[in-house]
Amino acid sequence: MNTYVKALHIIFIVTWFCGMFYIVRLFVYNTEAGEKSEPEKSILRNNFTIMIKRLWFGITWPSAIATLIFGPWTWYQFGSTPDWLFVKLFFVVGLYAYHFTLHAIYKQQVKGVFRYSSQQLRIWNEVATIFLVAIVMLAVVKQNMSVVFGLVGLIAFVVVLMSAIKIYKSIRKK
Repeated sequence: MNTYVKALHIIFIVTWFCGMFYIVRLFVYNTEAGEKSEPEKSILRNNFTIMIKRLWFGITWPSAIATLIFGPWTWYQFGSTPDWLFVKLFFVVGLYAYHFTLHAIYKQQVKGVFRYSSQQLRIWNEVATIFLVAIVMLAVVKQNMSVVFGLVGLIAFVVVLMSAIKIYKSIRKK
């Protein structure tokens, strides 16, 4: 039974992340649709609103809830709490906070409020990537990772990621 619970936890983590990655892309496309002229703008915005709603409530939210169910269940099966798990849980709490920011953006866009540029949303999309790298490294490497090495590696990853975004932006402008 333990392996089934762990497998379900991993499956719902994957689908949750997929939903978070894709929802922000849809936010970007929905924002950029505002630059189109009518009737294209309205048609695109209506389609993106439907896609966003279905993804958010059909995949992303259910996966976040299932992750919250199967995660503690998996933790309970450990019998004890290793130190690395507390650090991982810190990132998981941050990931849920990120999820709630996406929900706020969802609510804004559904109301026709577009506070963020497509570039800002592209950058915000990478926050999930940072959480993914941190959580997976902690879950897999566990006690074999030095805290200093882990933080330096994560910071280096963020620097490379942000540099890639800047390079991509300059390529898109050409």
